[in-house]
Amino acid sequence: MPAENDVHSIDLNSDLGESFGAWRLGDDEAMFALVSSANIACGFHAGDPVTMLASARRAARHGVALGAHPGYRDLAGFGRRDLDATPTEIAAELLAQLGALDGTARAAGTRVRYVKAHGALYHRLAADESAAHAFAEAVAAFDPALTVLGQPSGAIVRAADAAGLRYAREAFVDRGYAAGGSLVPRGEPGAVVDDPAAASDRALEIAETGGITADDGSRVELAPDSLCLHGDTPGAVAIARAVRAALEGAGFEIEAFA
Repeated sequence: MPAENDVHSIDLNSDLGESFGAWRLGDDEAMFALVSSANIACGFHAGDPVTMLASARRAARHGVALGAHPGYRDLAGFGRRDLDATPTEIAAELLAQLGALDGTARAAGTRVRYVKAHGALYHRLAADESAAHAFAEAVAAFDPALTVLGQPSGAIVRAADAAGLRYAREAFVDRGYAAGGSLVPRGEPGAVVDDPAAASDRALEIAETGGITADDGSRVELAPDSLCLHGDTPGAVAIARAVRAALEGAGFEIEAFA
């Protein structure tokens, strides 16, 4: 816990802007008031132009850092299915998504500040060197000032460094960790933490110690720059309120990393 007069800061990010057409997902208006960074779906796994523009306007209004949240072209699977996309396809589709969100952001008076991959692509970038380098090189070609937000270790960390990009590490307060630092697969017991008190305890453990206790009792070191809350988790707003209150009560300032 930060000592008196020793103020620490931590970023809270959330996956938002995931509504599509007539389908509404999450309470973006409430979440934007609670986080410091927002990862906005760019139309491939979720989101649409109207939602992207509304998200960019909310980010500008609330002073929230706007991040692109590109994923596989997989609306039906919400980007959580493994697809056999080539590195060239990953790079090209990333550029299309970045361009779409940055265009709407400019119109709303803000800019995209960072990039965080979504779902199955996010996990692939931690293990697949070719995919990770294609992703990082595409980000650098679009805007070398952008930060990549992702897992604490893996191929994407090395790829971002090779591309000359700043890299920010994140940890999840509403997902369970397995030994070694991987997330407990969705659908398995303990994968999703939807109790606000439990999520708050996890957020404090990570922020104060730099790590978390895995499902087998082992220690996972994370040293994150940002804590993630999923906007589609049941009770996401209550979780975000509890987490933010717990962190601020412990002396942390909520501040965007980008």
